[in-house]
Amino acid sequence: MESNKKYWKGLEELKNTPAFVENNKNEFAEPLPIEDVLSEAGLSTVTPRRDFLKALGFGLGAVTLAACQTTPVHKSIPYLIRPEEVVPGIPNYYVSTFKGQSVLVKTVVGRPIKIEVNPNAGIFSTGTDAQAQASVLDLYDVSKLKAPLLKKAETTWSKLDEFVKGELNKAQASGKKIRIVSSSLNSPSAKAVVADFAVKYPTTKHVQYDAVSYTGIIKANENSFGKAVLPKYNFDKADLIVSFAADFLGTWISGEEFTAQYVSNRNHKSLEKGKMSRHFQFETGMSLTGTNADSRIPIKLSEEGPALITLYNAITGSNLAGGTLGNNTNADKALKLVAKELLQNKGKSLVVSGSNDVSTQTLVNAINVAIGSYGTTIDLDNSNKRYEGNDAEFAELINEMNRGEVAAVFFLNSNPVYDATNSKAFTDALAKVALKVSFSDRVDETSDLCDAVAITPNYLESWGDANTYEGFYSIVQPTINPVFNSRQAEQSLLIWSDGAVQDYYKYVRNNWEATVLPAAGKTWNDVLQSGVVTLTAKPAGAYTFALSLDAVATSIANSSKALAKGNGKDTLELHVYESIPMRDGKHANNAFLQELPDPVSKVTWDNYLAISPKQAEASGYKEFDVVTIKDEKGTSIDLPVLIQPGQAMGTASVALGYGRTKVGKAGNNVGQNAFPFVSFNNGTLKYATVVKLSGTGRTDELAQTQTHYSFEGRNIIREASLKDYLKDPAAGSGNHHKHKVYDLWTTDKYEKLGNDWVMAIDLNACTGCGSCIVACNVENNIPVVGKDEVRRRREMHWLRIDRYYSFNDEKTGENVTEEKEIAHMSNLDNVSVVHQPMLCQHCDHAPCETVCPVLATVHSSDGLNHMAYNRCVGTRYCANNCPYKVRRFNWFNYWNDSRFDNYLNNEFTQLVLNPDVTTRSRGVMEKCSMCIQRIQAGKLTAKMEKRALKDGDIKMACQQACSANAIIFGDKNDPNSEVSKLLRSERTYYVLEEINVQPGIGYMTKIRNIDSETKEVHA
Repeated sequence: MESNKKYWKGLEELKNTPAFVENNKNEFAEPLPIEDVLSEAGLSTVTPRRDFLKALGFGLGAVTLAACQTTPVHKSIPYLIRPEEVVPGIPNYYVSTFKGQSVLVKTVVGRPIKIEVNPNAGIFSTGTDAQAQASVLDLYDVSKLKAPLLKKAETTWSKLDEFVKGELNKAQASGKKIRIVSSSLNSPSAKAVVADFAVKYPTTKHVQYDAVSYTGIIKANENSFGKAVLPKYNFDKADLIVSFAADFLGTWISGEEFTAQYVSNRNHKSLEKGKMSRHFQFETGMSLTGTNADSRIPIKLSEEGPALITLYNAITGSNLAGGTLGNNTNADKALKLVAKELLQNKGKSLVVSGSNDVSTQTLVNAINVAIGSYGTTIDLDNSNKRYEGNDAEFAELINEMNRGEVAAVFFLNSNPVYDATNSKAFTDALAKVALKVSFSDRVDETSDLCDAVAITPNYLESWGDANTYEGFYSIVQPTINPVFNSRQAEQSLLIWSDGAVQDYYKYVRNNWEATVLPAAGKTWNDVLQSGVVTLTAKPAGAYTFALSLDAVATSIANSSKALAKGNGKDTLELHVYESIPMRDGKHANNAFLQELPDPVSKVTWDNYLAISPKQAEASGYKEFDVVTIKDEKGTSIDLPVLIQPGQAMGTASVALGYGRTKVGKAGNNVGQNAFPFVSFNNGTLKYATVVKLSGTGRTDELAQTQTHYSFEGRNIIREASLKDYLKDPAAGSGNHHKHKVYDLWTTDKYEKLGNDWVMAIDLNACTGCGSCIVACNVENNIPVVGKDEVRRRREMHWLRIDRYYSFNDEKTGENVTEEKEIAHMSNLDNVSVVHQPMLCQHCDHAPCETVCPVLATVHSSDGLNHMAYNRCVGTRYCANNCPYKVRRFNWFNYWNDSRFDNYLNNEFTQLVLNPDVTTRSRGVMEKCSMCIQRIQAGKLTAKMEKRALKDGDIKMACQQACSANAIIFGDKNDPNSEVSKLLRSERTYYVLEEINVQPGIGYMTKIRNIDSETKEVHA
């Protein structure tokens, strides 16, 4: 009854209620007593002041001192006199290398906080992928070891050295083998160290293996041309690209480099010249590359080989057996069209395959010879050295260990207990080895079984080099001293082999001064400044193909028959692949990567079983149903179902890189390990198998960042064909049919003074890779919220990339974009995709500003929509009024809340924070600030240099990370600025411009290179 209601007068009375007190306990942890804090640090309340400061200050001191040195420091010194090059608030930049790519590392008072692309890298100065952007967080990972381990106990380096050298001497005396197992090692200096180690211990052999292998291509080139190399592919020289399951814009070989090449023939600059490449993609699961293709044709795994045989026959007029595609009429029509166009574009075409099968890649070589690709779009003479693994050598290693022939094995940047195809077989064999040493920064799945863990530093703490292409060298130099008691693996090997030079810095320098630098005419200091040395490239030669393909075709046909066992219901062909965020799982403890949405499915913090809508209907599974996936070997895992448009009927896909059990708090037990589904056959690893599905009766909701399936008929995505664009540059943009708009204001609401900061986004260039999202996170201190919060739609990303499907309606034949819920659609096996970056549009007539009761969000005189966090009271009126839904409400103080401790909530990890951007507190609204700190820094630099601000002086974090140059930022008031010119383009439109909020970000219409013949393929 009304009379029984209890009314509270105020918070003072409310805070004493039992419910409020209990909630407060759960939400806000009580601070520890000072005695406990001191005890944890090994101090007490009577500790002398000097000891207190020494104990509590050295951790941060070691970090902040580190970037102030250009040579290794062997003792710590007081930070009483500031090094000349370190100015508080002014960043320093150092060149280094991440996984073979030359990068710039931004440091602030000795703390590395941001990765940028190195502009000195010439043709390799493309953007950075998501893993490179997130890698700075790995430096501050609290899951790493603090000291070396011996028999699972912390030890000193001298004791570990004594133990290892003693065991190595025993191995040498016994005559048994010593093996160094690593992923592909493209460092010339590291290879030289391994060679020196083998001189000291002659039974040593270096075994290179990659969890995701390219042995098939290397062996095929050896068989075909006598060159056991991975080619250099030139997508920028190809007018026609045909890919068979090669995700070359994502995870295949060198995605960022290929993206820059690919987009150069498809972006606004190319279109203005009337030129655009054409791209056909044949694949099983929807890949990032498939979403960008002009024509994407779904095929089963068992149809890939026959499709290549069909294509070869059509091009050469041969009659190889095994080219039957069954009922896949769309693929058959597409292959005929592709063959005709390849012959029309000889010397300007490229055919690639993602298969790791030697026979398949040999057939691809024959096709590329027939269309004149070698010497133009494929270069065997300036080869790619990123991947040099040998699957057969790793398989033989297991046999050697089982036979008791191996006395010692060292693991360098490899974790076969996790990612080997038969982990149990490897583990059982490893148990027969006397000495097992892991070079790792943590106790991972393999390190846990080793006698010693010689902990290694992060690449940002290391010296080294890389040689990713013939003639292209880059340097790795430390930007900070080793924070923990770590030592580089190369230095350990030098010590254990009693090398004349045991300082790896000196070893690298000596190696460069003896080999690379004389050939380049440069000095060591030159390299430390520029980061790279590029020698003159060799001429790319054309090659002939003389092998008989009968045996190749027979092998392909047999492999296809082995896969074609599906019944279309519960027995399917399974494709295991690398996902964009996780790749092979080495960085699974990186929270930025775990929360990066998959570009296609938008799933975070998990892998899943992707099946097509028709397959789900036939099998009786609904989205998020948990199913058991079991192969013929008995391997079994449980995963939730994701209904994925574009997946080939009769197939399923599962991402690798998940299911880690010993990687750290963030990555442990996230998803399931799919590596056991990989098999070893005919000398290489195979990433396809046959599985049987069975329901478990359980459901598990995946954490997705894009859960809507329709844009309610609004004209958000605008597309046109190349043919229509060439007739009318405004085709598809809607610029011919603008209706009258109405304004709440009679005049311009804001007078732009000096600058008008705006942005243009080229939808033809954006591939949807997500590197910009991570770059934005790192630059702007955006917190990670975890799987449960993402499920509640509480992700904090300031920038998102919306993915839209379009398809041909079966009844009308018209192209439709997401008009129905995906789970209820059965005609989505063949779809097209558009990626659209969406961030705060910085509207001139921003509706958020009108409704804010405390003026927390206001407009600046240079066209930006600002947020005053201290003024915001969290009404969320602005979010309700934002038509783009780009504002994020901070539900919790994620940076300082114990419930999010698994991710970024600890004092050490917070050293990664950008000091120019405040961390937001609970209860405030946040959103893209257009990197205002970068704008101010650019203005200040120009002022200090006594010059006017130039176009290009200021780059957004998202813009700088983008390999495709899809994001262009600048001053609209400068008529000569690149962004000003693009916004005047007839292709440019504004999202929801009909509501007249006057957004400051323009989008350029998506153009597809399709015609009537390619449309028939999708009919």
